[in-house]
Amino acid sequence: MLSVVVDGEKKEAIPERGLYKTQIDCTNSTTGKWDYNAWNLILENVSEQAKCNITFTTNGITEAEQKALIEEGKTKRRNTYRGKDITEYYTDGSLYEMISSGRFDYIYVGDYIKTTHTDGKEYIWLIADLDNYLYSGSPNLTKHHATIIPATNLGSDSMNDTATTEGSYIESKMATVTLPNLVANDGIIGKAFGTHILEYSHMFSNKVNPDAINRGGGNWSEGSWTGASSGYNWYTRKIDLMSEINVFGTIVWSSSGYDVGIDNRQYAIFQLKPEYISNYGTSVFNYWLKSVASTKNFADVAGNKLSNGSNPATTKLGIRPKFLIG
Repeated sequence: MLSVVVDGEKKEAIPERGLYKTQIDCTNSTTGKWDYNAWNLILENVSEQAKCNITFTTNGITEAEQKALIEEGKTKRRNTYRGKDITEYYTDGSLYEMISSGRFDYIYVGDYIKTTHTDGKEYIWLIADLDNYLYSGSPNLTKHHATIIPATNLGSDSMNDTATTEGSYIESKMATVTLPNLVANDGIIGKAFGTHILEYSHMFSNKVNPDAINRGGGNWSEGSWTGASSGYNWYTRKIDLMSEINVFGTIVWSSSGYDVGIDNRQYAIFQLKPEYISNYGTSVFNYWLKSVASTKNFADVAGNKLSNGSNPATTKLGIRPKFLIG
């Protein structure tokens, strides 16, 4: 049972968003809190026959206080795994307003969207993080966004047709051909999210010094292992592979700082649900990362969550990219 009072007058419905101070009183051990992001009531310890009174007071808070409450709500959404199917918001278009407003009303990390491609295959897209690239890049990204990853791989391919990391990640076949095809108008991602795929500025390594000592220490059980990223530039992108830090939260085989750029934070989904690093449901998989490991190898994620750097660029591994929507 719910009773709503606005400025001392009983109402039949909750008022539209505004600068309201709220007071919630519930009976029978039930507790309530007002969610300024979704603009609704959150109840805990709900018991039968509980009654809640919500009192709204006009101009009870300032715009600054309201913004702080919304930011608090966004932080909660980013640090709470929920795993709910939010396809209905994608279908009716409200998903994008929730993101672009910066409130992320009914969106939490781990929530997912289902789409069906023209080939009839269904894909599941996970909310990996929220606003994690905000004010990053050169120029800064100022649009609110959700970072999306596929629940499982979108097929497999090699990083290059030859066993080399020359030109680093940004000049690889993966970055120049395979990934752009996915966000093209008729691509798997392009068909699903269209103009809501955001462009962003990103720093990428574009040069490899074949004589540099890397994190493999220059030696390996199968012979010499040298070479590290040694140059970078800023690029405008729509899609990329993840870094080791995005997945594991730390550098493992990445050859140098040029491999990292602004991908220097672990995605919330992998912190909250580490099993998603290489598992989803009954699926177990491996996939490429953008990090250079040597003159021949790129880093990857093995099916047992092992961080790996021993696969030559010609190896066909899974494709599990990230992109931003808003």
